[in-house]
This record gives sequence, structure tokens and C-alpha cells, in this order.
Amino acid sequence: MFAMARCTTLPSTICSIFAPAFEMRYTVPMTTPIALQTEYGQIIHADSLAYMRDSLADDSVDLIFTSPPFALLRKKDYGNVEEDKYVEWFRSFAEQFHRILKPTGSLVIDIGGSWIPGQPTRSLYHFELLIMLCRKLEFHLAQEFHWWNPSKLPTPAEWVNVRRIRVKDAVNCVFWLSKTPWPKASNRRVLTPYSDSMLDLLENGYHAKLRPSGHDISDKFQTDNGGAIPPNLLAIPNTESNSFYLRYCRERNIKPHPARFPARLPEFFIRMLTDAGDTVFDPFGGSCVTGEVSERLQRHWTCCEVVDEYVEGAKGRFHTERDDAEVTDAGYYKILSSAALWNGIEDDALAADGGRTRPKSPQSQNNQPNLTIQSRGMQEVTTHPL
Repeated sequence: MFAMARCTTLPSTICSIFAPAFEMRYTVPMTTPIALQTEYGQIIHADSLAYMRDSLADDSVDLIFTSPPFALLRKKDYGNVEEDKYVEWFRSFAEQFHRILKPTGSLVIDIGGSWIPGQPTRSLYHFELLIMLCRKLEFHLAQEFHWWNPSKLPTPAEWVNVRRIRVKDAVNCVFWLSKTPWPKASNRRVLTPYSDSMLDLLENGYHAKLRPSGHDISDKFQTDNGGAIPPNLLAIPNTESNSFYLRYCRERNIKPHPARFPARLPEFFIRMLTDAGDTVFDPFGGSCVTGEVSERLQRHWTCCEVVDEYVEGAKGRFHTERDDAEVTDAGYYKILSSAALWNGIEDDALAADGGRTRPKSPQSQNNQPNLTIQSRGMQEVTTHPL
């Protein structure tokens, strides 16, 4: 039996932030419902905070991978929380995360940044969250990652496109945390292909020597380990436009989740931090990408989601007509160096007020800095998507 989700049926922290919107948009069953059961996992149509308290035992989960609602400037349909309330709101979830994680387990949080309303400066809310998790709840920061989305549009438009005083915001922070300093992990699970120069070195050999930087490069450097160790910059485009999930939602008049991350993002961490048969939990399931990847990799999984339409849409990821799980381009992504266009001294002065005065119209190509471009090699950084 379903009941309208009023403040009497939801945790008080959530109700204080989202009411009265919950009364219009959510129907949460009075008992914990399994919306979908698969060979390895389940979608739970319930508030994850209550589910963790009532249904998950201490030290029972190997990996919590999630992308919680961000504290964005503009309100989103999926219920993002105001910046000044965010850390307090998240703490109740984090306390449960710490309880249910195994001593060898990991907590991975994909979280985007935010801008201070009305000015071109960044919020510190996600860093404050990280500090709270480590100093108050005694999580350990195993490593911070950065997810670069090569397909990200130039935003925020006011500061990037109109006033031209900031650059495109295309990177999310991904915090990898653990209960102890020694969570189980192996970077051998996520190696990238060797570069052409490394393949040449492996084939033709390398003379061990001390570099000018002081690094001693030994003959072990030419050992073929099957691939290169990836950096903590993950280049993964988010370009889903006609996937089975979207077609499934469109054919059934279901509104898709608007903040989906690509499957390669959770896959990187699920492969590196868990074994087949381990348990993965996503408390903010959304369209259940975490569950889809876990199912494919034979991990036991649970995704919690409270929004009716998102639960119905998530079922499409496990539909019998689906051919295969979503994957992304396995090619290279290159970051072209701005230095490729540098030549001479700029003939335009920077705005003395730092861009405070809004231009009457967007700058056109004709009034950009007039730099003479000579033939020179493009400097680039090459990284492999995962």
C-alpha cells in the first residue's frame, strides 16, 4: 500500500529542506518495497536513510558509490539541497555509510561544484563536506579523483560566454574515502593502453639513468606490466542521447533522470575496489547506472530511489530486450594546450573592474585579442577514457 510522503513518513532532515515539494512528487510505500529484483541486485523504492537504518547490517557493504544531489545554484527536479544546509543534510547519511561499510570497504562520492549566487566565485561546500567526513566521522581520504567530461558545455554562461572572465567548468570532484587507511584496491584492474612512446621503449629498451629532476629511472621502468597506471584524472564523456534507457523512457512517457553519469565512471571504481560477488550500494540511485554496471560485473547491488518516475525508468536498464550495457567511446581524449595560440604580447587590456560591468552584447570573434598565429606544434595532454 502506498501513502503520500509527508513529513511524518520521512526523516526530519529531508522534510525540512524539501517540503512541501515532497507532497506533490513522491509516493513512498509504508514498507520497504523491492521495485525490481535481478540476478545480482535490486532497486529499492524507498528513502535510503530509512532503508539503511532498518535493513542493512553493520560492516556489510564493500563499496558505496553514489552521486548525491549537488548544492547547485538553480533548483533541479531531483531535489538538490541548498548550499548552506548541505553538510548538515549529508551527515545523517554519512553516519550510516560509516556503519554499514566493511573495514576493507570504500565510499566513493561524485560531487560537482557550485558558484556563489551573483558573483564569479566558487562555493566551498563540497570541500566542507569532505572535511566533515574526515574530521567528524573519521573517514580516511584514500585519494581524490577528478572526472573530466570532454563534452561539457561552457558554463556558467554568464561568466564564461558573456563576460569571458572564467573558463569552462568541466570537472567534478570524486572523493574516494574509506573506514581504514587500507581499503582493498588494485590499480591493475584499471590499466590504460601504453602510449606509442612507451611501446617503443619496451621494444627497443631504455638506458637507466638519473633524470635532471632527481628521479632515478631504473631498468625496471621497461617492464611490460600489461598497461599504464592511470592518473586520477578520468576522461569520460557524458554524451548519452539515444540509449536504450532513454528510448525505454520515451516509449512509456517516463521522464528520464536529468543528472545521469556515464557507466564508465562507476565501472572504474567497481573494478578497482571490489571483487565479483561483493556488495555495492548506491543510496541516491537515480536511473540506477551503478546497479546496471554491478549487474554486468557480477557484483551484488542495491540502489535506493524515492522518485516514482525515476524508479520506473531505471527498470529499463534491466529490460529483457536490452542488448548490452551502455559503454562509451574507448578512444583517446586530448586537451589542447592554450599555449598553441600564444604568440606576442596581447594588445587588449584586462577589464579594470574584473568583469563586474556586464558587456552590452556578447563579444564577437572580431573583438577578441588580435594575436598573430604562427605555425607551431600543438602541445597536448593525452588521457584514456575508462
